[in-house]
Amino acid sequence: MNCLMVNSITVRAGTRTILNRLECTVRAGDFLVIIGPNGAGKTTLLKALCGLVSVSSGEIKVMGRPLADYSRRQLAATLALVPQNLNLEFAFTVEETVRMGRAPHLGLLERERQADQAIARQAMAFTDVAHLADRCLNQLSGGERQRTMIARAICQQPKIMLLDEPTASLDPAHQLRIMELMQRLRREEMMTVVMVSHDLNLAALFASSILLLKEGAALCAGPPAEILTQDNLRRAYGCAMHVDVHPCTGTPRVSLVPGGAS
Repeated sequence: MNCLMVNSITVRAGTRTILNRLECTVRAGDFLVIIGPNGAGKTTLLKALCGLVSVSSGEIKVMGRPLADYSRRQLAATLALVPQNLNLEFAFTVEETVRMGRAPHLGLLERERQADQAIARQAMAFTDVAHLADRCLNQLSGGERQRTMIARAICQQPKIMLLDEPTASLDPAHQLRIMELMQRLRREEMMTVVMVSHDLNLAALFASSILLLKEGAALCAGPPAEILTQDNLRRAYGCAMHVDVHPCTGTPRVSLVPGGAS
């Protein structure tokens, strides 16, 4: 079953075209990682998938229904977005932040039920932030904040998780924890994951499929071994990269070539 279908969408900002007749399909249970150079339209695509930017032409379908047919509440119960930049203007605690994820499932002025509180506790346990429940977000490390925001998204009980560079600025151990957490969501919660990333090697290790963007269009899409080739990467990034096989996993391994920038 296709969870997401992007049919020839174009997104413009004034006279500038950000996405140009872009097409892609995400099947249920996929772990799709979107890669590409800066300005390729990766974050814009993610925002378009959850209705945060409008498309000039084309159509997006979510679970077989046009995106435009969803109310904001219905969409929030189907898709959850973990943005790259976290707003820490207010000193909410971890538990308060996670429980915000129940909002799409509550009526106007409806109070949380015991079941909602239990779901929030389960989400915090799943992401290993339960012991931080009373801590404020601005007191957490980068990895702890990311796991908290993922817990809030899990609390929405979505079918599809969208993440914008969740491993950026994290050390390798925390990057690995986030990626393994996404694998657990797929395996244990049957969730579809769509992630934007600049880390080609993390994409190679964990993605079931990769979408490579260039100048707002899909350059190619498919399994990591088919997409992460020296030719594709040079076409997308404009520099030479060496691709070999990881000795432990058999997945592609990408290395920069000194002096390879054109």
